[in-house]
Amino acid sequence: MINVNDFKTGLTVEVDGDIFTVLDFQHVKPGKGAAFVRSKLKNLRNGNIVERTFRAGETIGRAQIDNRQVQYLYASGQEHVFMDNETYDQFSLTSEQLEWELNFLKENMNVNIISYQGEIIGINLPNSVELKVVETEPGIKGNTATGATKNAKVETGLNVQVPLFINEGDVLLIDTRDGKYISRA
Repeated sequence: MINVNDFKTGLTVEVDGDIFTVLDFQHVKPGKGAAFVRSKLKNLRNGNIVERTFRAGETIGRAQIDNRQVQYLYASGQEHVFMDNETYDQFSLTSEQLEWELNFLKENMNVNIISYQGEIIGINLPNSVELKVVETEPGIKGNTATGATKNAKVETGLNVQVPLFINEGDVLLIDTRDGKYISRA
């Protein structure tokens, strides 16, 4: 059990049978009435973000999340197959469970799997990945005075806004948190 006064960003807690990670919190001490903690929580099972208010001093369950390194093997229809790097056990997740992550997953890529009491919740990607540009229009010379960008499609199907000097075949560093271009690799 953990006291809500000890909330920290990134802490995983169990509230009403669901597992949440704390995105943001604020301790409020009104002039009249009891103090409380206003928090923004992300549901790890479905990705929904909820705002909850707890009384100061209230205790809730702490969720112990396990992380293991796994390798992404291949896609088979709507199923995506992973292999545990230690035990070589294979398991699959659906496209619905990996909706955002599929923009960055390549075969043979190592990622961390998140599980809670044996239930696989999702995966953690590295903060950035290298992806190859497969389609982009050529940049127009002399059009760079304002830091212009163009659209580029990478090997996973993600569309990214990139500077005009990027060409097909270039390998880019892409931020997995927001899907934006960082630099050439």
